[in-house]
Amino acid sequence: MSSQRESLTHIDAQGQVHIVDISTKAVTSRRAVAESWVTMSGQAYEALKGGKTPKGDVLATVRIAAIMAVKKTSELIPLCHPLPMESVSCEIEFRDENQVRIEVVASTSGKTGVEMEALTGAAVASLTLYDMVKALDKSMSIGPTRLLEKDGGKSGSYKRKENEEKR
Repeated sequence: MSSQRESLTHIDAQGQVHIVDISTKAVTSRRAVAESWVTMSGQAYEALKGGKTPKGDVLATVRIAAIMAVKKTSELIPLCHPLPMESVSCEIEFRDENQVRIEVVASTSGKTGVEMEALTGAAVASLTLYDMVKALDKSMSIGPTRLLEKDGGKSGSYKRKENEEKR
């Protein structure tokens, strides 16, 4: 059991939860890309695509929500370090089968990664899209929300393989 505790970075030797000590880590460029999908009815999809939703500019609101969520991640996810974001982008794509794909890219120079920031941005953007369009379709579904790639830090780079959890 103690060897398992040693490999868990948020558990100390006594089994207590704590924030990871990053004081000795080097500052490196960090970047993460996450996506989230929203599937909706044809009516809601066409209204959103045509800019004819009851709550106004949904896409601008979704982008702002993603940026705000990235910046607030450490306040939402326990044990996340606050990071000064250097860049956040949010792209929204209309896909076949009444699906919208939201991609969030977060980057900074820091001592810890930005995966949680990118994932939080994508998740909150999807929830915002749902909130803005729910008057047209309460049966929308969100997911998957997942990390696509990350760069920087001790663990290096990661890129999701295309055959991993296909959409």
